[in-house]
Amino acid sequence: MAHADEAKDKAKEQDSIRANTKKILQRLYKAQPAAKAAVEQATGYAVFSNTGVKILFAGSGKGKGIAVNNKTRKETFMKMVELQAGLGMGVKKFSVIFVFDNDKVLDGFINSGWEFGGQATAAATTGEKGGAMAGAASVSDGVWMYQMTDKGLAAEITAKSTKYYKDDDLN
Repeated sequence: MAHADEAKDKAKEQDSIRANTKKILQRLYKAQPAAKAAVEQATGYAVFSNTGVKILFAGSGKGKGIAVNNKTRKETFMKMVELQAGLGMGVKKFSVIFVFDNDKVLDGFINSGWEFGGQATAAATTGEKGGAMAGAASVSDGVWMYQMTDKGLAAEITAKSTKYYKDDDLN
């Protein structure tokens, strides 16, 4: 029986991630209407939800997400871990949405994972300059990123030492 329960738990967690992804995308489209076309017309996208906890000197966060190939509709469940150093206390919940321009960057993200080193901060493009990608930051060739906080779309995107990788338990 344990095997059937595991399959049920796995399906439940997958459904939970799918539902959360839908909510995050709806919030993004409300905050930045141009993002809908950007996500739908891209080769693929990935959405992650994260809770970060920072206590005094070190902080960490982890989250789960999904990467979707818009052409094949294939879903890949993924995880993220974030490590940061710094003074302060607090809990910060945020969501990250990646948009991929081509198969190469999407496949690389899914199969090799991805890592932000150090403290990368990028300003989100403004409406006039950004066009379809307004509100997103270019984080790599062919990869755009939106960051949502509880307050809405973040104008400044911070990617601390964050690693994204395939969730072997859910795929």
